Amino acid sequence: MRLVLPFADIDAHHLPAVGGKGANLGVLTRADFPVPPGFCVTTAAYEAFLGQSEEMDAWFERLARLRPEDVEAIRAAAEGVRAHLLSLPVPSGVEEAITAAWTRLGEERAYAVRSSATAEDLPGASFAGQQDTLLNVRGREALLDAVRRCWVSLFTDRAIAYRAKNGFDHRSVRLAVVVQEMVFPEVSGILFTADPVTGNRRIVSIDASHGLGEALVSGRVTADLYQVRDGRILERRIARKTVAAWGRPEGGTVLQEVPEDLQTAQALPDERILELAELGRRIERHYGAPQDIEWCYADGRFFIVQSRPITTLYPVPRVADDRLHVFFSFGHQQMMTDAIPPLGISVLRTLLPVGKRGSVRSESTVLLEAGGRLFADPTELLLVWPTRRVVPRLLRHIDERIGSALEEVMQRPSFQRPADPQVKRAVHRVARAALAAVLPLLFGRGARSLRDPAAVRQAIQRELDAQVQAGERWLAGTAGAERVRRIQEYLGTRIVLILRCLGPYLLLGVGAFLLTQALIRRWLGEDARLAALNKSLPGNVTSEMGLCIGDLADLARPHPPLLSYLRRAADESFWDGLAEVPGAEAFREALRDFMRRYGMRCPGEIDITRRRWRETPTALVPSVLSQVGTLAPGEHRRRFADGAREAEEAAQALLADVRRLRGGWWKVRLLRRLIHFYRGFAGLRETPKYTIIRHFDLCRRAILEEARGLVARGVIDREDDVFFLSLEELAALLEGEGVTGVRGLVAARRQEHAYHQTLTPPRVMTSEGEVIEGTRGGRDVPAGALVGAPVSAGIAEGRARVVLRPEDAKLSPGDILVAPFTDPGWTPLFQAARALVMEVGGMMTHGAVVAREYGIPAVVGVDGATRRIPDGALIRVDGGRGYVQILRDPEGDEGGAGSNGTSSGSSAGRGPA
Repeated sequence: MRLVLPFADIDAHHLPAVGGKGANLGVLTRADFPVPPGFCVTTAAYEAFLGQSEEMDAWFERLARLRPEDVEAIRAAAEGVRAHLLSLPVPSGVEEAITAAWTRLGEERAYAVRSSATAEDLPGASFAGQQDTLLNVRGREALLDAVRRCWVSLFTDRAIAYRAKNGFDHRSVRLAVVVQEMVFPEVSGILFTADPVTGNRRIVSIDASHGLGEALVSGRVTADLYQVRDGRILERRIARKTVAAWGRPEGGTVLQEVPEDLQTAQALPDERILELAELGRRIERHYGAPQDIEWCYADGRFFIVQSRPITTLYPVPRVADDRLHVFFSFGHQQMMTDAIPPLGISVLRTLLPVGKRGSVRSESTVLLEAGGRLFADPTELLLVWPTRRVVPRLLRHIDERIGSALEEVMQRPSFQRPADPQVKRAVHRVARAALAAVLPLLFGRGARSLRDPAAVRQAIQRELDAQVQAGERWLAGTAGAERVRRIQEYLGTRIVLILRCLGPYLLLGVGAFLLTQALIRRWLGEDARLAALNKSLPGNVTSEMGLCIGDLADLARPHPPLLSYLRRAADESFWDGLAEVPGAEAFREALRDFMRRYGMRCPGEIDITRRRWRETPTALVPSVLSQVGTLAPGEHRRRFADGAREAEEAAQALLADVRRLRGGWWKVRLLRRLIHFYRGFAGLRETPKYTIIRHFDLCRRAILEEARGLVARGVIDREDDVFFLSLEELAALLEGEGVTGVRGLVAARRQEHAYHQTLTPPRVMTSEGEVIEGTRGGRDVPAGALVGAPVSAGIAEGRARVVLRPEDAKLSPGDILVAPFTDPGWTPLFQAARALVMEVGGMMTHGAVVAREYGIPAVVGVDGATRRIPDGALIRVDGGRGYVQILRDPEGDEGGAGSNGTSSGSSAGRGPA
C-alpha cells in the first residue's frame, strides 16, 4: 500500500487506506466538485508509525478491557498511550513521502490537517469529532508534527470511550490523515440535505457564520440558519454573530470579535443560499443519500471540504409516486418495535390481503419496509370518507400519538387531493360487508345464538382449529419450491378466512364496549366503573395462557429439586433433564400440554424468525419462578374469579343507577344487552393473533425443514440463513435457479440487520422523511413526571424493574414492570407485577387490555421509559392520569423526576393485584 495518495487517485474502494473522510474527498474530487486540492497519508503510514513500538500490544490489551462507563480508567489509559506515542518519531520513509507530496502541492501554502479513521463517516457510525483537526499549518516540521498528533488523537479519552461503547475493536480502527490546501473563507458552515431535526428530505438546512467553519462545528460561534425547499427559501433565522475564527499569518487560528456592522447581517445573500442549496442537492444525488456537508465561501466561489452521510436519519419507505404519503409504524401497533429479518418482513407482507398486485402470493404494497421494520401506508384511506375519520380514531386507541400525528398530516394542504375511486369503492364494499355480517346477528336468525356467548366461542374455536389442521395437511403434501409457493398462497388467504369466522363477533364486542362507554358518560356523567367490566373477560386466549402459567407454578412450588433444576436447565437437554427430576411427573405432563397449546408463542411472535417456546423452553422458566415467588398457591385463579365477580357487581351497579333515570326501563334493557355482548365477545380480540401465530408455526416448521435440506446439500451454511431471504428468494433457491452469491447476500443482510437493530423507529413519518411526533391530550401532571397515556386506572408505588426481554425478568413481590413493549409472550409476567409502564402502546393494545383485566395500573407511550427510569428506583404509577414519578433512585436519593419525597410502598386503586 502506498504511504501517500493524492485526492485525484482516491475512490470509495480506498476507504481501508484513507478512512471515511479521505475516501469522500477523493470521490468528490473525481466527480469535479469544488474541493481544495490535497493528499491522504494512508493507514500504511499509521501502521508503520505504530510498528516502531514494542509496547502497543500491551496497550491494546489494556484498552480492550475498558468499560465505557469507567471514565477514570479510560482517562488514565488514554493519557498513558498518548504519552508513549508522542515519544515516537515519524518513520523516515513516511517522512519522505509526506514531504514529496507537500512539495508538489506548494511549500509556501497553508494546510488543514485532519484525522480520517477507517470507521469514520460510515452509514452506521459517523465517529464525527473523535479525532483531531489542525488548521493553518505552515512549514514542513509543523506539517509532520500535525500528522503525528492526528495519529495520536485516535487515543483521546472520547475516541476510546466511543469505540468501547459502540463495540469497535481498538486494533481494527486505523487512522489516515487528510492534508488539504487551506481556504481562508469569508463565510463557512454546514449544509444538511435533509432537515436534521424533522428528517424532511425535501428541506435543505444551512448553518452559516463568518470565518472558519471549525469554530462553528465545535460550537464556539453562533450561526445563521437558512432553510430551502424546491428552490425557495422557507426560513432565514439571522443570529447575532459576535465572534469568528480566522487564520493567523504565522499559522494556527484565533477567535476574534466580529465588526459591529456584520454581527446581525445575513452571512450569505439569498442568491448564494440558493446556489449552495443546489450544490448540496448535486452532491446528494451523486451519493444517493442525504449528506452532511462542510462548506466555505471565498473569492466569490464555494468550496466543499467534507461530505458524509447523515447517520441520524431513519430510512424512508419507498413509494412509487412523488405525492405526499404518510406511514405509521406497524411495530408500534403490534407492540414489537425490534428490527425483523427479511423473511419475517416477507411473511407479514404476504399475510396482508390488501394492496396486492395480481396473485395472493405477492407481497402487499400497503406494508412497506424501512430500517428492518414495517410501516403501513394508510394514505388512500385518509382521503376517503368515512375512513378518514375512523382510522385516526381507531389508531388513537392503539397509540394516542399515532392517531394525533395522522390527523396533523391530514390537515396539510400538500396532503389534500381527490381520493382514488377504486379505493373509495373498496372502502364502501368493506363497510357494507361489515354491516351485512353484524346486522343479522342482532336482528336476524343469528340473534338467538348470541344468548349463549360461550357456545358461540366454542363453535368459533372449532372452526379455527379445523382451518389449522387443514393447513397442516396441505403444507405437508409437498416439498421444495412448491411447498414455499403453497406457504405464500396459504399466508395470503389466512386473514380473510379468520375474519369471516371471527369478524362479526369482534365488531360486536368492541362496538358494544365503545357504545356502553359513550352512553354511561352521557347518562351518568362518569365512566370510572367501566374499568371493572374489562376484568376477567371470558374467552381471552392470552389470559387463559397466563392462568396456565400459574398452574405450572403451583405444580412446581412444592418440589425444591424441580425448582433447582429449572434455575439451571439448558434448552438442549431440558426435557431429558426434567425426566430425571424426582416428583416432577405432574409438572412435566402439564408443561407438555402447555406446549401443545401455546408452544408456538414467544415474545415478538409476529416475527416468524423468532425462536418459539417449544424450541426454547427455558424462556418460560423466569415467568414460572416469578409466580412461585410472588403468588400463593391458587392465587392466580382466585384473582381471576374475583375479577369476574367485580365485573358482575359493576354491571349491576351501573344498571341500578341507570334504572333510576328518566326512561330507565328502556335504557337498562339496552345497557344490559350491550354489557352482555361486551363481556361475551370482547375476549375474542386476542384470538385472531393467536390463530395467525398458529398458522405461522406451520409455515416456520416447513421452512426450517427446507433449510435443513439446503444445509445438507451445501447451498447454505446454517439453517437460519434462510431468515435473510424473502419467500420468493427462498423459492428460487429451492428451484435450483439459485440466488446469485447467496452466502455473500446472507452475510450482508446479517450485517444490515445488526445495524437496523440500533435504530429507533418513529411512530409516524411522511414519504419526505419528516418524523411527525404527535401529541397527547393535555393533562394536569406533577412537574418533572414522565408523561404517557393512561390505560388502566389506579395508583401504585413500588420498585421499578426494567425488563428488556421477558426471559431475563426477575420480578419480586411489589415490583413494577417497566418494558419497551409487551405482546402475548410477556403475559406470564403480569401476574407478578404491581403496575405496568411501557414505551409504546395505547388503550386497546395488548399490555393495556391485560393490565385492565388484571386490575393493575398501567401507563403506556412513555418515551424512553427503560432508559429514563433507573432499575430498582421507587416509582409511582398513576394509571388514571397517565404519568410516572421517580420518588427515589436506587441509591436512595429522594426527589427524582416529579418526586414529592414519598417513600411508602403502598398501592391504591389497583383492584385485585
